[in-house]
Amino acid sequence: MSELNTKTSPATNQAAGPEEKGRAGNAKKAEEEEEIDIDLTAPETEKAALAIQGKFRRFQKKKKDPSS
Repeated sequence: MSELNTKTSPATNQAAGPEEKGRAGNAKKAEEEEEIDIDLTAPETEKAALAIQGKFRRFQKKKKDPSS
């Protein structure tokens, strides 16, 4: 990764707008974060996903129709 940074032209670094700077900051944060490997086929993962989805659907229903 350091090779990529040294090969970029100075004009590119100086001309970076606020959007590009924000993206660069997010990329650095993503690199620093530990990658989590979740087995999406595990039964407990599926169970947890269904529970989260059900709660989210109930929340959306309450939000849409608060009189219920």
